[in-house]
Parts: sequence; C-alpha cells; structure tokens
Amino acid sequence: MTTTRPLPRSTPEAEGLDPAAVLRLVRNLDGLDAAHSFMLLRHGKVVAEGWWSPYDAATPQLLFSVSKSFTSLAVGLAIEDGLLSLDDRVLDHLAAEAPAAPSDNLRAMTVRDLLTMSTGNETSTIEAIVPTNLGRPDGDWIRQILAMPVPEKPGSQFRYNTGATYLAGVIVQRLIGRRLLDYLGERVLDPLGFEGATWEQDPDGLDVGGYGLSLRTEDIAKLGQLCLQRGSWNGEQLVPAGWIDAATSRQIATTHDWLEWQQGYGYQFWRSRFGAYRADGAFGQYAIVWPEHEVVLAITAGVRNLQSVQDAVWDGLLPALDPAAAKETGLPHDGARPSSAVLPPDDGVTWDLRLPLPQPLGGPDGTPDGPAGPGDAAGAGMPDTPMLGRTYRMTPNAGDLEELELSAGDDGRLALRFVRRGAEHGFALGVGEWVRQTADLGDGPAEVACAAAWAEPDLLVAHLVSVATPFTTTLTLRFDGDEVTAWMDLNVSFGETHVLDAKGTAI
Repeated sequence: MTTTRPLPRSTPEAEGLDPAAVLRLVRNLDGLDAAHSFMLLRHGKVVAEGWWSPYDAATPQLLFSVSKSFTSLAVGLAIEDGLLSLDDRVLDHLAAEAPAAPSDNLRAMTVRDLLTMSTGNETSTIEAIVPTNLGRPDGDWIRQILAMPVPEKPGSQFRYNTGATYLAGVIVQRLIGRRLLDYLGERVLDPLGFEGATWEQDPDGLDVGGYGLSLRTEDIAKLGQLCLQRGSWNGEQLVPAGWIDAATSRQIATTHDWLEWQQGYGYQFWRSRFGAYRADGAFGQYAIVWPEHEVVLAITAGVRNLQSVQDAVWDGLLPALDPAAAKETGLPHDGARPSSAVLPPDDGVTWDLRLPLPQPLGGPDGTPDGPAGPGDAAGAGMPDTPMLGRTYRMTPNAGDLEELELSAGDDGRLALRFVRRGAEHGFALGVGEWVRQTADLGDGPAEVACAAAWAEPDLLVAHLVSVATPFTTTLTLRFDGDEVTAWMDLNVSFGETHVLDAKGTAI
C-alpha cells in the first residue's frame, strides 16, 4: 500500500533563489491563457507552489504525453531486469499481430526506434487507427498499428508517434505479465509516495503508455526530481542512472516551428534550451528539469501555444539563475501577459491563485455595478423573469443538443439542465463562485466546477471546468423572447474548439 510522502518545503531565499524571480515566474504563468498549477523545486525542496482555483493539490490531472516518460522508465527497468534490449526487433515480441507479409522496414523496426519516435511511419499511428475515437472498442490496436505503412527506414527520421510508445508499453507488459501501472507502482511510484495514479487502458486491458496517466502536480514534480537525481531516491537506486542519462539526452534531431521542440528528443523525453530537459504533455503539462541549477518545475495548464509556457518559465527564472543567457536570448518574451495583481504569499511558498470567473453585467473581477442578472443581485432571477424555469426545444444541430432549461435555486445559484443525444445532464452554476460537483459533460461522470454570470441582461455565460483535465467548456446563452441561441466552446481541443451553435424555442 502506498504511503504518501510529501516533498520537503523550504523558501526561495533559503535555497538561494531570488524571490523576485519566483514572483516574475508566477505572474508570467498567471498571464497565460490558463495555467492550472505549478510546483517549483530547488535542491529537492518545494520553494513555490500554487493551484489556480478551482484546480487543487489533491486532484490528479490527466497528463497526456507526460505519460510517455513513465513508459520510458518502465522500458529502462525491463532492460535492467534482462527482459529485452534496445536492439530487439519489434516483431520478435509482437509476431502474432504482424501482417502476413511484413515490409523490410517493419521487420527492421527496433525498440530503440519506438522510443526515439523514428519508426519510419508517416504519421502518429494510434490516432490514425480511427481518427474519431483512437481505435475501435472491439479492435486490435496492435494489429492495426503494425498493418500501417512504414515507408521510411526506421531510425532515420523523427516523427512524433504516440503509437510507437503504445507498442513499447505493450512489449513491456507482455514480458512482465502485468500492467505498467503495477510494475512502475512497485518499483518507482510507491517508493516515491505517489497517490491516486490511474492509467487509461486499451480494449485488451493494457495501459496505453503514450497518454492517459493521471497524477497530482506533486507527483509530476517527483518524476522530475527522480530524474534530476539520476534515478536515486532516499539512497536507493530505483531506476538505473545510465538509463536516466540516456533517456534524457538527445538521441535524435527534431524540427518544429517552436524553439523548444527543436532541441532534440531522447527516449520519450524532450530536450529543452539552456541545458534542461522535460516530460511534456498536450496543452501545457510539464516536468522541466534543469540540472545545472538543481531546479525542477511541474506545470499543468490548458493552453494552445505550448511555447508560451516555456517562454514564461525562462523569462521568470533565467535573469536570476543565468543572467548571461537571459541577455543573449533577448528576454523578456512577448508570449505571456504578466499580472501585477498576483502578490507574493505570506509564507513565501504557497500562492493564492484563481481562474477568472465569468464577468457579470457592468463590472470587472466579479464585482457588478448593477444587478447580476435579470432578477435579484444574486442572479437567481425574479419569479416573473421569462427565461427562467422554461424548457427550450432546440432545432436540429451538429452538437445534438435537444433541450435546455435554466432555473433559479433558493441558494442564489442557477440550475442548468440540458438533454443531449437522449441523455439528461444537470449542473449547479455558482454566481460569483465556483461550485464543485460530480456531473456528466458527455463522457461520463466527472468532477467539475461551474460558475456563471449575466454578461448582459439577456446573455448568460457559464464556465464548466473539468478539474481533472485541462478542459473548460464555455456555454453562452442568448435569450430573446421565446427564443434562445446557444454556443459552446472548448478552451483547448485536439479538434475543433467551437462545438455548438443551436437555436431553440420555449415549449
């Protein structure tokens, strides 16, 4: 059974870090589209941390490709255990799923090629299985991936490929006869005191390896610190030091429009500027390790421009830790919008941070100059307010929204009910506050925090934050007599972010 062991806490001053640099870092992160959490370590101690409410320290976050770095650790352990080598042919382990006549390039593909994203495929294979849902529920993912063309010589060129990580994870799981999460749990996660880790599985019950791991921010920081210490923890060598060195070194060149993605790739770790490296996930999930300065930084976010997060980090820390590099780089950057409203914490470590609430009529920062809505100051509405308590039948729309209803509660909150694809969903909307609840946004029950405000007398804006993921859904409702128009947008997405345009009429 895992015993939670928090990282030691200190202060920036005690660890030789200028508090002004931490303030600059936090203001930079606060100025991004949506940072959700951060934890900064120096000399193995937490010197600054914060969560943008309604995100919190206890809720594990979906990390997307940060998961790949944990799969790398599992491969390193399996190699240490003598179960495989980097030069093993993929088809030697997955012969049963191989095509009847595999190409020469597929035959040549090795475990090393999987880890360096140089399999010879033209695209990221797991997304190409079925673009709409990452694989048929009844499908054989391994067979489908191995059936895809391999037009390039393996090892010759980097092409980001989540399916490669999946195959590496499958090979390890077959060799050990259990899940990655169990293997890593016993060898790494439990000794580090991880809590509440989960990993998405494929239709055969295998951890998917390339994404789907959920961890707390502190656990992300522990991954970074473990790597900084070259696999050692409390005097015990959990992961071979040589594997950490190789995995975090540049093994293959990379190209990209963003600077940070031009620095090369290791074994499921990215190289960064200024001698750093990182575990890296979609929408701004990071464990950044800066060995020269004994710095580790864990970040979760929901942003589209991933380079902006890295720029915010370097702009904050470089002037204090590497002034020459800061001057040469020409910082400050223009990617973030620093917020002067962020003030240092009383204890010097734990920052009080909040995502912006929807803005009410007439005033910024949640302070209305006039009524919060078409009813009383709490926004709950007067009994004769025409839009509250009415059911609106929606005309056919691409988002499959069939009905919606907005009503007022006795507690000053609003209640939103809608029917989509035959299923009914309900949410309590805080007015001037986040309301935490278990609700279904369409993918099953999840922890969400909801808030709303009347931006105009007939225009309601609601934010629905999925607090275990990077995703925030914004629902906008415009009322006009017996008519309503609804829009729904996501802050970030692998596809379209504008997901609903619908009109309805009161029943």
